Amino acid sequence: MTDERTIRAQSGNLFYFIGFCVVAEVVVGQIRYSIPEELEHGAFVGNMAGDLKLNIGDLIVRKLRLVTDGRNKYLDINLKNGILFVNERIDRELICQDLSTCLISFEVVIENPLEIYSVDMEIMDINDNSPTFINSNLFVKIAESFAPGARFPLESAQDLDLGTNSVATYRIGSNEHFDINIQARSDGSKIAELILETPLDREKESTFHLVLTAIDGGIPARSGTAQVIITVLDANDNAPVFDHETYEVSLFENVAEGYFVMKLNANDADEGTNAEVQYSFNSHTSERVRQLFDLNAETGEIKVQGVLDFEKSNVYEIEVQATDKGTLALAGHSKVLVKLIDVNDNAPEVKVTSVSNTIPEDAALDTVIALVSISDIDSGENGRVGCQVLMGIPFKLQPSVKSQYKLITDGVLDREMVPCYNISIAAWDAGSPPLYTNKTIIVSVSDVNDNAPRFTQPLYTVYVKENNAPGTSFFIVTASDSDFAQNSYVTYSILGNQNQDPSVPIYIDIHSNSGNLYALRSFDYEQLKSFQFRVEAKDNGIPKLSSSTTVTVIILDQNDNSPVIISPLMWNGSTTLRMVPQSAYAGYLVTKIIASDADSGQNARLSFKLLGATDTSLINLELHSGEIKLARAIADQDLSTQHLNILVKDNGEPSLSTTVSIVFSIMGNVNETFTEPRDLPRKTEYFSDVNLYLIIILGATSFIFFVTVVILFVVKFRQGRNVYGHNSGICCGITTSRESYNHSRTPGESIHYLGEGRTIPVRDRQHYTMYLPPNSPGTDFLFIKPYDATLPCSEVKDTTPNTSKKHAEETSPLSHRHRRGEQFDMHRHDCFES
Repeated sequence: MTDERTIRAQSGNLFYFIGFCVVAEVVVGQIRYSIPEELEHGAFVGNMAGDLKLNIGDLIVRKLRLVTDGRNKYLDINLKNGILFVNERIDRELICQDLSTCLISFEVVIENPLEIYSVDMEIMDINDNSPTFINSNLFVKIAESFAPGARFPLESAQDLDLGTNSVATYRIGSNEHFDINIQARSDGSKIAELILETPLDREKESTFHLVLTAIDGGIPARSGTAQVIITVLDANDNAPVFDHETYEVSLFENVAEGYFVMKLNANDADEGTNAEVQYSFNSHTSERVRQLFDLNAETGEIKVQGVLDFEKSNVYEIEVQATDKGTLALAGHSKVLVKLIDVNDNAPEVKVTSVSNTIPEDAALDTVIALVSISDIDSGENGRVGCQVLMGIPFKLQPSVKSQYKLITDGVLDREMVPCYNISIAAWDAGSPPLYTNKTIIVSVSDVNDNAPRFTQPLYTVYVKENNAPGTSFFIVTASDSDFAQNSYVTYSILGNQNQDPSVPIYIDIHSNSGNLYALRSFDYEQLKSFQFRVEAKDNGIPKLSSSTTVTVIILDQNDNSPVIISPLMWNGSTTLRMVPQSAYAGYLVTKIIASDADSGQNARLSFKLLGATDTSLINLELHSGEIKLARAIADQDLSTQHLNILVKDNGEPSLSTTVSIVFSIMGNVNETFTEPRDLPRKTEYFSDVNLYLIIILGATSFIFFVTVVILFVVKFRQGRNVYGHNSGICCGITTSRESYNHSRTPGESIHYLGEGRTIPVRDRQHYTMYLPPNSPGTDFLFIKPYDATLPCSEVKDTTPNTSKKHAEETSPLSHRHRRGEQFDMHRHDCFES
């Protein structure tokens, strides 16, 4: 809402205007005073406290002050009574020169809350300057032949005052031949012309001395005089005449020096030297015009020789004369009116007052930062301005009154994103092309604690080797706070809660300032492979803000455990006894070494190496599986007892190893049995819980398999007896459905397998009952017992030791075929003797 009121004060001929507008917390208004010039120091100007409706006591508390642009402080205010008074002598002519309206502008700033008033002080002219003539003597030459009514311009008087206080009229001393004529120019000034009233006679009087008086319009009036000396000349009775009484021309104000304006032309009806014309400025032409324009005396060309400025003067009157070269020179007079066209040669002016250079980052929207006034001294469209804040920052200009704007916040501030703003205010006019002005305001954003510390990772995974030294740092967690100073100082701690591993506090500690994590004890991978805990980072702001992260510690294995032999069982520390039949073929599995390593990864990857053997050509050791196989068939010359020395090592750095000795015997007779010692003491240190579990699982699996094979064998055997019955002297043979077994026994003969075409010699005077599957290779174990011819075939029983039978079942092709799901049809039983 705008309230405007006009108050006219009688005292001191004072007039002022107040208009104000209240917006938000800032009141911006306008005050205008008028005072005469030349007032003494301390002269009363106005009651500022009363005009602003302020209490006298608030003037000091609210820090009322005057803000001016100039060096001189013409006015001041008494904060004790609120009176605005003259501080320095004010000379309107010195300040404003030729300006018709003389204004001194300043601002009144009041704080708490911030209020700004724009004050215009109009300086009224008083009649303190008398008219003066540049030359005290004015010379006029008049030919005696001039007829009455002839006019002769006289030099004008200069008066620094304006308006009614400037030159108002001229007077000339009394005489019988001359009078004075006064004319008003377009700018309001007055000029005097000498008029010939009666004819002159040089022979009677050749010279006249008259006093010319210039009188201003002030109260009281002031005057100035000059001596007019008139010389009467002999007749040159034709004066030059211009083509036009008045010339008019228009120029752009920004024309360059030397620009051609126009060419004058005057003609003289006389002949000879009396007709030769010279051009010049007459005495009415001001010194300012003579500085801006050049007139060529011979050609009459007028050119620009100075800088024209529409804003200082938009029209110039040039008084010119053409004088002939006669003995009694005559002159003709004319006037050139030069009108200037405004161009957009003045950029807008941006003035900033009452800037808040620091603003908190949590400042509310529409917070006032500064007051801005924008103006352009050009006219028309060239003086119409627009403005805005550049770069898309969270500030904007809000119109207030007239050409005043408020710079306010227009978005959320974040010191961590932008700690300082260079607010660039652009102003432009509507000229063609438009002119621009930029004004930059630097505003710093102060910090508030609005950011919690942030860890570099939401989850840390740390790898630590076991057997580390207690008290050493193994990792650093880092959190940063984008706030400033105290708000950014971070301290670290380990969070304790019910979900945390209760063993964590005994393992780790943290440095509160650096975030260094320390191990309080040595880790053992075989006991603890990983654990988690949470770390909190807290800043030092008010209120304190915090965040946390999870740290997962993974213990890395080191090769600190040697391999342990699980199978075969070790006797007497390192020796294990095994038996291998004489008929074993190349590739026969003697045994398999099963070992375990409590480490992991490459540290638990085992390899096997044959360090030594009774006969290295007989044995092949698989590098990774640990299987010991025959490299060739057993020969008769091979020793019956073979010793193997085997190294089992892991793949760690450095590698750890264990050695084992294997002893196996070659069965030279199919009736021989090799009984391993069963009463030798075992070393219990090799049997860990894992080894025990593996032995139990392997034993249970072997037992179930053995029972299954026995049941299947009995069932098939009974089915065979039911189908074929039994005959005395005939034993049974087992054949598959794919082959039939046919053999006729003859004493001293060999036994032939039809499927393989191989022969097994049988000693004389011995009888055996053999249970052989067809297509059986020579390495199959034979279930053999002495033959009693008096027993029927049904009563022939297998007397092979249980341990040998089990081993035969496990290693025979029949048992392998049963594992693979192959079905045999046992449908034939034959007895034979040798």
